[in-house]
Amino acid sequence: MTQPPNTSLFYFAAAFATGGLLSLMVLFNGTLAAYGSLFFASWVPHLTGTVAALFLLAILRPKRAEVTRPPLWVYLGGVSGAVTVMLTSATLNSALALSGTIALGLAGQMVFSLFADMRGLFGLPQRTPQRRDYVSLAFIIAGSLILIFFGSST
Repeated sequence: MTQPPNTSLFYFAAAFATGGLLSLMVLFNGTLAAYGSLFFASWVPHLTGTVAALFLLAILRPKRAEVTRPPLWVYLGGVSGAVTVMLTSATLNSALALSGTIALGLAGQMVFSLFADMRGLFGLPQRTPQRRDYVSLAFIIAGSLILIFFGSST
């Protein structure tokens, strides 16, 4: 059995907090979709995020890392982000609710991450998933199904 990589508690706490923020984002976007449309629920957070990013850039004035241009495929992150916001906003207002939406989103992220690791996609180092990766995925999917089919319907 291999030892886990040397990581600090900060990274675990930051990842955990990111999950909480993601849940809030999905809740807020789903509420926007209920009062407007999926398109509206996608544009509002992207517009406010752009304004916030420009504000922080103006204040912090970070130095540019490189002068070279990134590959064109990196700009697809905005497209996938917009589609993600619209789809989570739609599923939040369905029978899945917030917990089912987040749980299935986590399962989807895990499946794609394992695939990206196996293929070495997007410049990632190629890594063969181990049995613990598949066991973790099975637990995530099982938990998602329990949440969705056996959770409270009140």
